[in-house]
Amino acid sequence: MENKRPLILVSNDDGVTSKGISALIRFLRPLGEIVVMAPDAPRSGSGCALTTTQPVHYQLVKREVGLTVYKCSGTPTDCIKLARNTVLEREPDLVVGGINHGDNSATNVHYSGTMGVVIEGCLNGIPSIGFSICNHDADADFEPAGAYVHDIAAMVLEKGLPPLVCLNVNFPDTSELKGVKVCEQAKGAWTHEWESCPRMGDENYFWLTGSFVDHEPENEKNDHWALANGYVAITPTTVDVTAYGFMDELRKRLGCTTEGTEF
Repeated sequence: MENKRPLILVSNDDGVTSKGISALIRFLRPLGEIVVMAPDAPRSGSGCALTTTQPVHYQLVKREVGLTVYKCSGTPTDCIKLARNTVLEREPDLVVGGINHGDNSATNVHYSGTMGVVIEGCLNGIPSIGFSICNHDADADFEPAGAYVHDIAAMVLEKGLPPLVCLNVNFPDTSELKGVKVCEQAKGAWTHEWESCPRMGDENYFWLTGSFVDHEPENEKNDHWALANGYVAITPTTVDVTAYGFMDELRKRLGCTTEGTEF
């Protein structure tokens, strides 16, 4: 008989053995059939990167009723592409990334491998959600997030999402969550991004580091404010990066019509 349970494809950028993905699987299992295709090691900061210079390999890790887990040598985006095109017999009903160790609010959405998972799902017309927590520790406490993960995923499975829209969900690092706020992405930038670490007499070695500066710290509509004040921040995110509000102005500057012009 055909399996009628929803099919949920899960990945992350912290690797298949991370505590965050284990917690995510546990929170999602009541909702459907889970297939995991996750990197075999951490791939943080990989964004939507693809592996193009060498083959990508996957391996079965575990199979049990309702759950199949694979590990993959590629990036988080590779994982979603590979799963959809090789191991899945039908299109997933939901793609979920996370739970990431470290938040992906504000501009982090552009660097995040966890959100790379989500964007890849969204680009292919699949409702997709990324979950992250403001704690980088390997043994971070994900339990307060559990009910929210379940309920948000259940809502998306039931109601779907608009075309080219996905959800970026971030949890503050607290056991006393105040509830949910639907937020805009905080405006800001990273500063002091490199720390010197000389090697073998060569001073031109650096570790990536940095501090994020929120340009609107008092803006109660943004995800940084929500997280700082104990709320779960949900940012609806579009993968259509067209600056529609600038199109008419650009046409004027170029002296062209909607049909175009020649220089």
